Amino acid sequence: MVDNRLVIAVDGPAGAGKSTIAKKVSEILNVEYIDTGAMYRALTLKVIKNGIDSKDVKNIIRIVSSTSIYFKDNHIFLDGTRVDEEIRKNIINNNVSNVAKIKEVREELVRMQQKMAEENNVIMDGRDIGTVVLPNANFKFFVTASVEERARRRHKELLEKGEKNICYEQILSEIKERDRIDSTRKIAPLKKATDAYEIDTTNKSIKQCTDEIVNIIEGR
Repeated sequence: MVDNRLVIAVDGPAGAGKSTIAKKVSEILNVEYIDTGAMYRALTLKVIKNGIDSKDVKNIIRIVSSTSIYFKDNHIFLDGTRVDEEIRKNIINNNVSNVAKIKEVREELVRMQQKMAEENNVIMDGRDIGTVVLPNANFKFFVTASVEERARRRHKELLEKGEKNICYEQILSEIKERDRIDSTRKIAPLKKATDAYEIDTTNKSIKQCTDEIVNIIEGR
């Protein structure tokens, strides 16, 4: 357990709603929200903009040590530039798992994440928060949903953002592949911490899930 601070870890697969829920919880409890997935997305954006293949481990390792990623007022900045919208494009969705599974990338970003948690009351979400990044968090949650529901949500989100030539079957296939990569990688695979509460969002609203987490934290 963390003394004198509130540290909350939220893990789960792509499209389960963990980032939306964690952000709502942060507002209710007045703690800093850290979206670690966005950090890997930001680095992936830099990789793509530099013309580096997402499987080119050597060159990705080369740029990570000179990369600045930070949050300010609930926005993410890559090397000083706000990139909230750019990192949500489907090209990032399809490449981020390759970047995120690189050992040296994870080590550098985990170091950044742990420093953030040492300095603030935080709710941090990702795929290895409760198991690797913040193993001593006060509370751990594993937010999940059926793969079909997660694909439906992601498909709707991308259409609303104006992405074209996107079909549900394509998104379903991509999410299944992300799940496979995330859960089978050698370094910090996606898995539920043994002491985490499981929150299944398939048939629940964001408010219901948020209330459930806040009630657990406040001991109701």
